[in-house]
Amino acid sequence: MDFTLTADQTTLATALEGLIAPFKDMPVNFRGFALASDSLEAQLAEAEFFDIATTEGLGPVSAALTVERLARLPFACEAALSMLVRPFLPGGPWERPIAVVEQGRPGRFVAQAKTLVLVDGEKVSVARVTPEDVESVESIYAYPMGRLKKEVRGEALSSSEAVRVRRWLRVAMAAEAAGLMQAALDSTVDHLRVRKQFGRPLGSFQALRHRMAECAVLTGGARWLALKAASTESEADAALAAFQAQESATRLTYELHQMLGAMGMTLEHPLHLWTYRLKALLGELGGRAGNAREVARHAFSA
Repeated sequence: MDFTLTADQTTLATALEGLIAPFKDMPVNFRGFALASDSLEAQLAEAEFFDIATTEGLGPVSAALTVERLARLPFACEAALSMLVRPFLPGGPWERPIAVVEQGRPGRFVAQAKTLVLVDGEKVSVARVTPEDVESVESIYAYPMGRLKKEVRGEALSSSEAVRVRRWLRVAMAAEAAGLMQAALDSTVDHLRVRKQFGRPLGSFQALRHRMAECAVLTGGARWLALKAASTESEADAALAAFQAQESATRLTYELHQMLGAMGMTLEHPLHLWTYRLKALLGELGGRAGNAREVARHAFSA
């Protein structure tokens, strides 16, 4: 499958790089878990980035590429659901930010959301919410987390609509996870180049280089599977992309924090801004077990 950028996608990528330039570094004085920026989201909305999945000449693959790139920033941004799920929600228009509540549990961006996708087993519904319906939750997941304060009624989706929304939820999660993995990997590579042991940069030791190469393979695989799923819009590809992203993130998070040693457990280093977000994604959409079952059902059924 050829993912060479088209002229329109190249123009989009160039514009995106210019827009996110001020947000590429963690503020020096930041010592917390969840780093967000209203300015970043406002600029993305003004430049109409949240509509690229349905823009002629761009489409879902361009949206997935954009989600992956935004996820590499130290700033958490509600982009994945707005770019890859909102365009396919029936009965709109639906205001963003968008958040998912699964079985009533706390979720990412729930406290800021204007639209909620409510998942309860096989049932999926969409609800408009106000600040009175939600509240913030303290968390170390490096996302602004929130929960419902009371039960809200949503517009129930048909079985076919629910299947479609679940598919795009998986694609969105996989694309975001791929970007988080790449940023975490890049941050660790920078550390291994600078940090010295026995008079040599850590990155010069062959054992560490082999492990980092494996992490790079896992990261690249997650990215390509996410882009393939966005391109084919296949149930099997979406399930595989979501499962592979969660499976790879589990291994990668362990490896990278071990590479950084004690530094990887401090708030001074930005690694947690990506790996703790990955931890939040591991339990979504049924987790690895749930997505593995979906892979078996769609990709290997007789």
